[in-house]
Amino acid sequence: MKISYNWLKQFVKTDWKSEEVSNLLTDLGLEVEGVEKYQSVKGGLEGIVVGHVLTCEQHPDADRLKVTTVNIGADTPIQVVCGAANVAAGQKVPVATIGTILYDAEGNPFTIKKGKIRGQESYGMICAEDELGLGNSHDGIMVLDEALLPGTPAAKVFKVENDEVFEIGLTPNRADAMSHLGTARDLRAGLMQKGISTELITPSISNFRVDMRTLKIDTKIEDITLAPRYCGVTISGITVKQSPAWLQDRLKAIGITPKNNIVDVTNYVLHDLGQPLHAFDASKINGKIIVKTAEAGTKFTTLDDIERTLHEEDLMICDEKGPLCIAGVFGGKNSGVTENTKDIFLESAYFNPVSIRKTAKRHQLSTDASFRFERGIDPTITAYALKRAALLIQEVAGGIVTSDVSDVYQKKIEDFTVFVNFANVTKIIGQEIPKDTIKQILVSLDIKVNSVSEAGLGITIPAYRVDVQREIDVIEEILRVYGYNNIGFSGKLNATVCNAPRNEDYKVQNIVASQLNSQGFHEMMANSLTTADYVKLSENLKEEHNVTMLNPLSNDLATLRQSLLFSGLEALSYNINRKNSDLKLFEFGKSYHKFLSGFEEQKHLTLFQTGNRNSESWTNPQSPSTFFLFKGYVDAVLARLGIAKTLNSPVSSDVFSEGISIGTGHNALVEFGVVKKSILKQFGIKQEVFYADFNWDAILKAISLKIKYTDIPKFPEVRRDLALLVDQAVSYDSIYAVAKKTEKSLLKNINLFDVYQGDKLPEGKKSYALSFTIQDSSKTLTDVQIDKIMSKLQSNFEAELGAILR
Repeated sequence: MKISYNWLKQFVKTDWKSEEVSNLLTDLGLEVEGVEKYQSVKGGLEGIVVGHVLTCEQHPDADRLKVTTVNIGADTPIQVVCGAANVAAGQKVPVATIGTILYDAEGNPFTIKKGKIRGQESYGMICAEDELGLGNSHDGIMVLDEALLPGTPAAKVFKVENDEVFEIGLTPNRADAMSHLGTARDLRAGLMQKGISTELITPSISNFRVDMRTLKIDTKIEDITLAPRYCGVTISGITVKQSPAWLQDRLKAIGITPKNNIVDVTNYVLHDLGQPLHAFDASKINGKIIVKTAEAGTKFTTLDDIERTLHEEDLMICDEKGPLCIAGVFGGKNSGVTENTKDIFLESAYFNPVSIRKTAKRHQLSTDASFRFERGIDPTITAYALKRAALLIQEVAGGIVTSDVSDVYQKKIEDFTVFVNFANVTKIIGQEIPKDTIKQILVSLDIKVNSVSEAGLGITIPAYRVDVQREIDVIEEILRVYGYNNIGFSGKLNATVCNAPRNEDYKVQNIVASQLNSQGFHEMMANSLTTADYVKLSENLKEEHNVTMLNPLSNDLATLRQSLLFSGLEALSYNINRKNSDLKLFEFGKSYHKFLSGFEEQKHLTLFQTGNRNSESWTNPQSPSTFFLFKGYVDAVLARLGIAKTLNSPVSSDVFSEGISIGTGHNALVEFGVVKKSILKQFGIKQEVFYADFNWDAILKAISLKIKYTDIPKFPEVRRDLALLVDQAVSYDSIYAVAKKTEKSLLKNINLFDVYQGDKLPEGKKSYALSFTIQDSSKTLTDVQIDKIMSKLQSNFEAELGAILR
């Protein structure tokens, strides 16, 4: 938000330097991010003076040049060579002296220097208006008023506006400060706290009067909850033209391009008082003004010449034939003010903030008006701002007021009442502030003190302070005006020692994060909001389980994620597209689900690896990341947390082309593997990606402080390996199922430790290397028993899966 210092001083008279005001506003919570200088004429006409042309002779060596002598208020006149056809003796003209910096049409600076033009010395430059930045004409030099004295600075003649503009980083809750008046209120409170008593000067509307009652336009509000207050007045006989210089300078200083005097006044009052206004061409209004919601599907063309399809909840300003304007957001093309407009209907209203916010987001429109309406403006100044604007329009565009002010305000928006306990103020702030000081601060913020007791204050807070409705909010107001820097602190440090369990979530996260960092992983934090379309990439995810936002920022950020995979792939794709293709990332995050029983959040740890396992080096040749390297990282996490007794099983998620699930009993702790190419293709990723998804809630349960143990088996386990040649369509899942079905009691574990696909194998084939752990808890297995089990497994693999022993 930009605030002009000259404009601000119209409300609060102060001689403070801009740096001092900047520091005070920042201390008050209106953080000034920068201060820029503004000049209505670039360069401020510095070095330009009024000159009196004493003589004007033809240049001896150039037909189009004149040699002049000019009195610029110095001891002796100067000689200036001029090429303007209209230069003549006796004129008062603007002269750029030696060293003056002027700007060309593109804004590039150039310096006036002493020089020779066709053999004649020239000590300055007589300027045209475009050379000074005062207009676009280059027909000849400017001829000034004869009464001006030579040597008078041109900045005084043309009343150059020199201003300083504060760039304020306004927080969303401070809707009350979104104007020069609002900023002035805070500045006055800050100055009073510094012991400087000053008044808040508000523009007078005492001259407002109805001249004639010849153009009355009735208003009708169909839903007062959407438009609690609506005011309007007609002004006739106006002349739409360019605004006067003072008004243009005010708007230009804060970055607004002037358009015409009517629009400029509405913009001026918006930034002056914080009240958005809109002017309609009265001749284009059929019948009365009706404020109502639109019919779904209605087509409406806005001022930017874009046809928009209206939603049934969009609040519209209509006449008896149709919509004229999107209320509080954007005007309509067919009802706006043009150069031919003679009569206007001027609108000032208070609209429901939630309704305006939804409409603005729905149509992807963000205007100065919607920015204020959707945060909550002051409902008490609606009519005041209307009269203020009407007087300004009469000043800059002429015309007469031709109707009474219509003010529909059926249900008044009440102020807030709060009781502030002195003890709570001291407790929250940590220092006792004198009661009189507290009272003075509140009064300086236009907060009315109704009652005073030993316990506290009964106060009434203005309705425009939508961010101050509770006692704690009032205490925050007291603190920011009193000054955070004025709160002392003790040299004594008090600390509380708490006995937190070893398996506290954040402790376990730190342990795992430290290990992963040491292994070359980088932590990432992805947005929990994503697109609803991602659930279509996996059959395990259901659209009906999506948690959708009621008021999304965009379609791409409309749904809470059901899986951390897709946001991670977005991060990988972003990096790969920027030539950073060797990646190892991890994220602690949540997934969100909607079930019949209600909403559910599940916490996860995810790992991603893609590209080469290490950076290129002459001592360490590059090699691609492998499934088993990635499996080592997963196993290392479980081992670091002391989770040892686990079982491997096929993954249940269909996002993997190959994968393993590791769990304890019926609880899956982690699923990991190679992400399907069909999914990677959706993100433009062409290289292999390994992904692991830890069920963090299950991990925390698995590392419970309760110590569980079983007797170490007295009889040894036996491992046997098989290398099977199978079809490409055969998955590890099917091998696992056949093995478990073949031997249920003695087969303790199955592990896939190598997958090979290459030109050394027959076409359409791949090789699986598997280990089988066999153990009998009651006796030692013999070679005959083991061979019998392995033979049976091999036979079943051949019969059911077409596997061949390599």
